[in-house]
Amino acid sequence: FSSFLSSFSEQVRYLQANSRELNSTFGYPNNTIKTSRYSVFNFLPLNLFEQFQRLANAYFLILLFLQLIPQISPLAWYTTVIPLMVVLSITAVKDAIDDVKRHQNDNHVNNRSVLEDKWMNIQVGDIIKLKNNQPVTVSTSLGCGFFFFDLSEYKGTLLALPKITEPGLLLLHFSSGKVRCESPNNKLDKFTGILTFKGKNYTLDHDKLLLRGCIIRNTDWCYGLVIYTGPDTKLMQNCGKSTFKRTHMDHLLNVLVLWIFLFLGGMCFILAIGHGIWENKKGYYFQDFLPWEEFVSSSVVSAILTFWSYFIILNTMVPISLYVSVEIIRLGNSFYINWDRKMYYAPKNTPAQARTTTLNEELGQVKYVFSDKTGTLTQNIMIFNKCSINGIIYGMHAFLLSLKKVDFSYNKLADPKFSFYDNTLVEAMKKGDHWVHLFFLSLSLCHTVMSEEKVEGKLVYQAQSPDEGALVTAARNFGFVFRSRTSETIMVVEMGETKVYQLLAILDFSAVRKRMSVIVRTPEDRVMLFCKGADTILCQLLHPSCRSLRDVTMEHLDDFAFEGLRTLMVAYREVDNAFYQAWSKKHSEACLSLENREDKISDVYREMEKDLMLLGATAIEDKLQDGVPETITTLNKAKIKIWVLTGDKQETAVNIAYACNIFEEEMDGIFIVEGKNDETVRQELRYRWENCHSSSHYDSHTVRRNKEDTEKWGQKTKILEIIL
Repeated sequence: FSSFLSSFSEQVRYLQANSRELNSTFGYPNNTIKTSRYSVFNFLPLNLFEQFQRLANAYFLILLFLQLIPQISPLAWYTTVIPLMVVLSITAVKDAIDDVKRHQNDNHVNNRSVLEDKWMNIQVGDIIKLKNNQPVTVSTSLGCGFFFFDLSEYKGTLLALPKITEPGLLLLHFSSGKVRCESPNNKLDKFTGILTFKGKNYTLDHDKLLLRGCIIRNTDWCYGLVIYTGPDTKLMQNCGKSTFKRTHMDHLLNVLVLWIFLFLGGMCFILAIGHGIWENKKGYYFQDFLPWEEFVSSSVVSAILTFWSYFIILNTMVPISLYVSVEIIRLGNSFYINWDRKMYYAPKNTPAQARTTTLNEELGQVKYVFSDKTGTLTQNIMIFNKCSINGIIYGMHAFLLSLKKVDFSYNKLADPKFSFYDNTLVEAMKKGDHWVHLFFLSLSLCHTVMSEEKVEGKLVYQAQSPDEGALVTAARNFGFVFRSRTSETIMVVEMGETKVYQLLAILDFSAVRKRMSVIVRTPEDRVMLFCKGADTILCQLLHPSCRSLRDVTMEHLDDFAFEGLRTLMVAYREVDNAFYQAWSKKHSEACLSLENREDKISDVYREMEKDLMLLGATAIEDKLQDGVPETITTLNKAKIKIWVLTGDKQETAVNIAYACNIFEEEMDGIFIVEGKNDETVRQELRYRWENCHSSSHYDSHTVRRNKEDTEKWGQKTKILEIIL
């Protein structure tokens, strides 16, 4: 215990399960969250400070102080105080209403119940129980190991534990488990930690961290060990510090008020000079009738005092009422947004909701839209459409050929909603084609899908991504049914025969790796690695003997991409048992490292994922959302520029861009930017620009280019940047 505690530092978080006394010594925050900006005590000073950042309000505050000086004030002080108080009060009430809603939401979250307590009373190191359909995703009551997750409602990060009734885990329930992990940060895709329990170390990484919005599936309950609470959670770390936001309209009003203020100052300066000249040349001789005040010693002093008098008299030039008008318009506009029937989403009974009355007009200032493709432009409903296995394409479009759906009635575990229109693949499967069997075996093993079977033979898959769900469902219908899994095994029903594979390791997917692999031990005691991923990556990992098959498969992938389908390559490798044992030792050491863990794991992964044998490729269809082309056309008419981020092949991205009306047929300058840094991208753009201008639509003797041609080219050319 002492050696474990001695390793604690500011860069490492240490905690012990169910030991509030020990954990409290580290000063971890409680689980109360706060998204509101004001409190009863700081509302008045803070809100006034924010409001006086508006130049008109600041101007009238200065004006008020000037009016308190009787030597220069021709007007009573209350002529300024009353309108200023009205303006400040109206804005303060509106801001208070907005913040009350935030307080209500915070109270709702903080006071949610967990067992007999409330979320805000949960502390680091507590073990809590969550039930099915609560907003968290784990599968630990099935004995699937250790998982981290981030609660959507209370925004606390937990370590999910296996069944508390399993042998030996009662000790962990009462305080034997110790966790050492990284300090709180805002990196959603990174987490490093170690759980020590009964003398053994268990690796904790970002794959065991699930974000808010998740729901518990495939289990009736789970226990979780709280790691981060309140402001320390990754979600709250990403929220940042609350700042006072100003809209473009506010900035514009400030600029206009500044110019009016300068104009007013200029007028007062000219009038003061005129007054000084008159006093010096004429007024001096009228002192018998209009004597100077005692505090006026000369015409210069009189001019200076008169400047400030004019400044007060002409204060109506600064339109303080304009701010009131803008605030009323904003308030009314927020109600119109809430009442807009065209923004009502009937399938989920969700109306539009203006969460603030301060920033609504910014919607009309949008110039750029950055959008993801999957799930935004598309429905995120993946359908297994085609595949290429050992150089042969399977799968046809139902609307292109008058074919009947494949009859999967021979498979009692098939998904009745699955559709496929090429019987040749079923025939190959029934004939026992080795490559077809190996291909679908790979799809049934290489994934992180969870299976739920409440009714015998009725399988329900829960997948982290729809792609995985579609591939596992396809394998299921063609005879390789993923039935269930534990932390150590995967059960697959292969053409009616049940087999259990020992799960040795999962080489997880990441945006950098662009692939995932599983290592299993087959019932025949063979160690096999199955891998699926992007073709650009897997092609580099294939064995040289696969060169000809790779070329054929790449041609098929290009055909799939031109149809707008999402593609993946599938490969495998048989691993020598001795090599695996040595690799497994390196893998364990890398996983238990707290320093540079990701780099070490990546190096170990590369040792295993090489000399792969190509099996084929998959093609999945993800249909567009209803109304996407029409919406993008409307946005283009509003001069809004649209950028779409996608990890698909370039051909797929271009095809989708045309289908969405992001690209139009009349465009004559579409090209791909392949640079990987600022300089290479700049060189490519310069080359494309010069190349476009060198090809004239006129005869070869014409070398001049006019401004209209250049503008026309600029309007018609768009750049598609694919980030892979």
